Amino acid sequence: MTNPYSGATPSGATPQSYAEPAAGAQNYAADYPAGQPYSGAPAMPTTETGRPDVEGTSVGDLIGEVTRDLSTLMRQELELAKVEMKAEAKKAGQGAGMFGAAGFAGYMTLLFLSIALWWALSHLVGHSWSALIVAVIWGVIAAVTFVMGRKKFREVNPKPERTVDTLQQVPGALKPN
Repeated sequence: MTNPYSGATPSGATPQSYAEPAAGAQNYAADYPAGQPYSGAPAMPTTETGRPDVEGTSVGDLIGEVTRDLSTLMRQELELAKVEMKAEAKKAGQGAGMFGAAGFAGYMTLLFLSIALWWALSHLVGHSWSALIVAVIWGVIAAVTFVMGRKKFREVNPKPERTVDTLQQVPGALKPN
């Protein structure tokens, strides 16, 4: 699978994952003229040490470029999250289908084992009593699993604690120290 976010790229470079999008994906690179960085601003020259040469550039231009870069980064991160979630949802759906098939096969096994038990007990106590015994056994199993399931559901916390905690830390991380 192609990763929509390939990290930092040099000014003017087009990452391979954006140059050739997957089938059905939107081509974001087509929105930008060739040879220009994703921020929409012309490429900033660099010094011999490889750092941006900001001499003569206004603070407003620098802040504008940082804002555009942050906006681009957020869009790329959201796109990455969507791609990852889609892939994980597909795997989860396939796993759920397999669990469904296994559940049906287990149900059929229990059905035929119950019929066999009913038939075997009918030789000892008669057909009616043997059917009642098998039904009571399944009633006890159903009651026990219901109680266990209800106990597990009471332990579920619908509030995503870690996500709430990390989202509360985001505004503090953006403030200057």
